[in-house]
Amino acid sequence: MENATEEQKRSLRQIRISIWVILAICALLATYVYVQGLPPPPHKYDALAKCIAQSSTTFYGAFWCPHCAEQKTKFGTGAQYLPYVECSLPSGSGQTQVCIDHNIVGYPTWIFKDGSRLVGVQTPETLAKKTGCPL
Repeated sequence: MENATEEQKRSLRQIRISIWVILAICALLATYVYVQGLPPPPHKYDALAKCIAQSSTTFYGAFWCPHCAEQKTKFGTGAQYLPYVECSLPSGSGQTQVCIDHNIVGYPTWIFKDGSRLVGVQTPETLAKKTGCPL
């Protein structure tokens, strides 16, 4: 470094700064992803889940489905109150008749009182708005 020109020193400094900026961005992204995967505080969505269950809405899923597990995690302790219907046979190799009858082709699927449906992981806020339940 003693024999390096000023231009080389400046270039090295810029590279070091760039590396630190990239590392900081990666750390922030990792923290964001981690926090998004955490369940909510206990009992935060219990009342919402109970209201959804009373609204003639049904949540169809499968025990082996990672998106269904993610959906339940979004409700934390309230997941036990969700109107969940298991679509998978115990062997995981087929679908229950009720899910065939309701034309469930992806998990999770939410079917609402008006017959509309949402497929994929939904936020509690989306489900509250769709069902008219308070958050």
